[in-house]
Amino acid sequence: MNHPKPSIDSGRLRRLFDGINAFGLNALSGGYNRIGYSPEDMAVRDWFAAEMARDGLSVTRDCVNNLFGRFGPTYGPCIMTGSHLDTVPEGGAFDGSLGACVALECVRAMKDAGIEPRCAITVVATAEEEGRFGGMLGSQTIAGAVTREWIDQASDSDGIGLVGEMARRGLDAHGAPAAAWPPGSIKAFLELHIEQGPILERARIPIGIVNAISGVCNLQVRYEGTANHSGTTPMDMRADAFAGLAAFAVTIPKAIAASGTDQSRITIGKVELGPNVPHTVPGAAEFSIIIRDTSQDVMQRLRAAIADSIEAAAGAHHLRFTIEEKSWLMPAQLDAGLHAMLAEEAERLGLAALDMPSGAGHDAQTMQTLCPAGLVFVPSRGGISHAPQEWSDWADIEKAADLMLNALVRLAAET
Repeated sequence: MNHPKPSIDSGRLRRLFDGINAFGLNALSGGYNRIGYSPEDMAVRDWFAAEMARDGLSVTRDCVNNLFGRFGPTYGPCIMTGSHLDTVPEGGAFDGSLGACVALECVRAMKDAGIEPRCAITVVATAEEEGRFGGMLGSQTIAGAVTREWIDQASDSDGIGLVGEMARRGLDAHGAPAAAWPPGSIKAFLELHIEQGPILERARIPIGIVNAISGVCNLQVRYEGTANHSGTTPMDMRADAFAGLAAFAVTIPKAIAASGTDQSRITIGKVELGPNVPHTVPGAAEFSIIIRDTSQDVMQRLRAAIADSIEAAAGAHHLRFTIEEKSWLMPAQLDAGLHAMLAEEAERLGLAALDMPSGAGHDAQTMQTLCPAGLVFVPSRGGISHAPQEWSDWADIEKAADLMLNALVRLAAET
């Protein structure tokens, strides 16, 4: 039976996008706050589940609050597609939410065209992707990459434990290992995401097809010295924790030059000083370090170099130190077959596409451990993300959504 060609309804897609972003908006800053397992995050998931149910999808959720909407055959493996709904604090409107919206719009377009997939399509909105607790809990749960040991020690940067926070929302963190999808249950995973970088915009290319995703090592470091009077303590007799932090920070470019690649990134993010008052030498400095690269070997070399530099700075400033590894997400080479198929569909649609790696972590890298995974990028204006100024042009979004739709139609026709 011949069906009309499915097409993306851009107006409907925007309305869905706006619906998600009605949750967690800070009207003063323009930023979005749907932090993993916050009330806003829980509420937007309920809303998105209702949207999928209204479309006739079979909607389920697991113990960590991953949402699934199945379209097509009730039994057998599926094609999974989607992204996340949570944000970083004061994040942008497009990160994650756009991918979940496009996934559901693709199913809506297929339903409008009367297409009944031979292989089911499952729209997913993954939980806690932004790493509040140090990982990508939603996709890690699906892929069977969560251990009870990690669950019990996981906490956010404010010391709030994962187990307790999930329990407050009526969720069972300890059920995550048993919630893994069995091998073979997902034939392929496709994700659309904003690039969060400047490469596509600079190249004036509307679509990126990702070949590899950087791993992420999340370290928590603490320097302890002696808090003392800033006027009476001589400079050469101080145990200044901030001076140690500063001395370590300037070694980062040298570490990358010696042990890294052009894909290496090392970032000191959150910093807390104690006692953090004007007239006292800081006695403590606690800070995060994020290490990224597309090579596991390179990440390990960088971690070793960083540890040496932390120790050297501590010795030079009379400090004690601790290094805690909060999480380690492996880098991933995405599936070559899906990558080739996406490139073929882009060419068939007359869409320019760039073969590129991703410096940011995504659910696709976790899903690649369970099934073939593919990732499509949309340009980010100015390369800005994780900020209220985050923006992607709708003309580019429509092109990438069209690519996703055609890829899903092609995959769903296979058995």
